[in-house]
Amino acid sequence: MEKVRTEPADPADRARERRLTDQHGRRVHVGELLWRYVLLLAVLALTVGPFLWQLSTSLKGPTEDIYSSPPSFLPGHPTLHNYTRVADTIPVWDYALNSLKVAAANVVTNCVGSALAGYALARLRYRGRGATTLVFVLAMLVPVEGIVIAQFTTMRELGLNNTLIGVVLPGAIGAMNVLLMRNAFRNLPYEIEEAAYVDGANVWQRFRRIALPSVKGTLAVVAIFAFMGAWDDFLWPLIVLSDPSKFTLTIGLNYLHGTFANDERLVAAGTVIAVAPLIALFACLQRYFFRGVGEGAVKG
Repeated sequence: MEKVRTEPADPADRARERRLTDQHGRRVHVGELLWRYVLLLAVLALTVGPFLWQLSTSLKGPTEDIYSSPPSFLPGHPTLHNYTRVADTIPVWDYALNSLKVAAANVVTNCVGSALAGYALARLRYRGRGATTLVFVLAMLVPVEGIVIAQFTTMRELGLNNTLIGVVLPGAIGAMNVLLMRNAFRNLPYEIEEAAYVDGANVWQRFRRIALPSVKGTLAVVAIFAFMGAWDDFLWPLIVLSDPSKFTLTIGLNYLHGTFANDERLVAAGTVIAVAPLIALFACLQRYFFRGVGEGAVKG
């Protein structure tokens, strides 16, 4: 005899039951739910807490004690004077413009190059495709510090030392981005492209009109990773650049740590200036980012 599940008559009981079940319909105990929230709050404090502390420090005036015990999280008299002092101390906006040029070029080259390479690895049939994929996988295992001397020598032989092009070229196409695009293209049904092939579409038309619009989420992931990698990079620009007028923001902010090491307010303001574009980029592309993580998931 089939058992019939009875629903609670009281709407409040039904709402309470829905709140205490997970996405799969399994019942969750109150203690387990509280433990999950405690872990989430702990992770949130570890990840977002340092940035919020830097933001608070950057807004504190010179009369406020940033080393008070217990520490005061909220500034008593918020001020933007520290940001003005950063601009007066170093040409921070020129450095930011250089970083923006490098990051934008890195995003364009990675999105275009990774999409083309990923489509070729996932959709085109040719001899050596498996070996080529293995090369990209092995490239991810090579540490950057192990090839930085070879990269510097190459840039010097090409006459690109002390140029922003020399900063962009080594990271123009990332191996991880290529594999992300490859896995995203592999998840697309072959029947769609086969129908386009029957209608007379060539490889370029199938790539541009069918495959590429279907992986916009993964392209957003690649764009975010490329921008963050170029914007936050410190070691390679420090090695290849020697003209202060071409310094990127990460190198320029190092002057604040060296000359004004005791002025934590100035350092905090420079840190917030460097992080703000990353937050803005992620806020604009977060919808595509979370969708793209699923598109480019690695499958066995």
